[in-house]
Amino acid sequence: MSEKDRAPMADEHISDETMREKAGPSRRGFLRNSALAGAGLVAGAGAARAEGPDPLITEVQEWASGFGDAVDASPYGMPIRFEAHVTRRNVEWLTESPVSSINFTPIHALEGTITPQGCAFERHHSGAIELSKQDYRLMINGLVDRPLVFTYEDLTRFPRHVMTAFCECAANGGMEWGGAQLEGCQYTQGMIHNMEYTGVMLRDLLAEAGVQAEGKWVYVEGADASSNGRSIPMEKALDDVMVAFFANGEALRKEHGYPVRLVVPGWEGNMWVKWLRRIGVYDRAVESREETSKYTDLMPDGRARKWTWVMDAKSVITSPSPQVPIRHGKGPLVITGLAWSGHGAITRVDVSLDGGRNWQTARISGDAKKKALTRFHLDIDWDGSELFLQSRAVDETGYVQPTKQALRDIRGLNNVYHNNGIQTWWVRADGEVENVEIA
Repeated sequence: MSEKDRAPMADEHISDETMREKAGPSRRGFLRNSALAGAGLVAGAGAARAEGPDPLITEVQEWASGFGDAVDASPYGMPIRFEAHVTRRNVEWLTESPVSSINFTPIHALEGTITPQGCAFERHHSGAIELSKQDYRLMINGLVDRPLVFTYEDLTRFPRHVMTAFCECAANGGMEWGGAQLEGCQYTQGMIHNMEYTGVMLRDLLAEAGVQAEGKWVYVEGADASSNGRSIPMEKALDDVMVAFFANGEALRKEHGYPVRLVVPGWEGNMWVKWLRRIGVYDRAVESREETSKYTDLMPDGRARKWTWVMDAKSVITSPSPQVPIRHGKGPLVITGLAWSGHGAITRVDVSLDGGRNWQTARISGDAKKKALTRFHLDIDWDGSELFLQSRAVDETGYVQPTKQALRDIRGLNNVYHNNGIQTWWVRADGEVENVEIA
């Protein structure tokens, strides 16, 4: 970007009066004028449309002239065809094969906080397998009093629990370490989903097996070819880890680990082992080769930070964003996005219109649950001038989402994982939006 395209530096000051001037006409005035124009159209005397009354209002349309689909037309309901663009998308060049790859949640096209299973991103190490409930088995062994093997039906007899949690790939935003790379929050921040899970608590299964005093870690592995084994400290295993078999009220989808997966709230997605087949209890961490070689945070001096499981507070504006440009022109504009933290609940989200020089507090919409996605909104009046949109999350521990440069100053550029830096969208005067960075 040229100097004229960049927002002023952080130490430059813009007064509140100037910001109000940039906001343009009031929302109430805009809506009042729109309502008056609409009334004129119905009466056939409005000047807003020279063509006269709107036939979509004044004439009976085809969809109101006969019967629609019967109740059995679609036994399993699917989205209407007008929403066919709301899909998971892959970036082919990211990996050698889609069998061991990832696709991205269309977070730019969703509202609220719950991710439909059919839109929730996938990450596979050896492809999604088909495993029936009848063939399913879960073993607990190692440092336990009673090694056990559970069938699916056995699991359903334990006390049932419900929780909502986000699952975020540790590499979410990883391409952005080297600068603004991918267009769209689906691609930059879409390795995340948020679902309501139903299942049994891991602590109840471990209690049934009887964990011995020496048992300090659990090693969990899946039934797929990769097994994707991961070690989890016993403190976490006994806290809020769930063995889940429902998501959003229905059975897990095949790509999400049907019939049983692990849910590890607030921790990176590679710990959420799918097709869970074994839980071993040990006196030390058992590290898989992939876990040791891949899931570490590289540092500038050549060292690597390991066991950085918790996902720090983060947020992103989902609209406007590169895949959701402003099409309606000047006037009322709803800015919205998502915030989350693996350390607990989000307590505040700030939004900047000028690249971080000035901040205003957004409205948190709905409940801010612990270790779950939180929706925020900010209503402004847009005067058509360029914006540099940013959001900044604060969680209940007081942690404030950092800038990307603040992270780079510590970790350098040779990193892939745990990029929770502030994302910047440049909204141009024509309403188009680009992924940019500001010095």
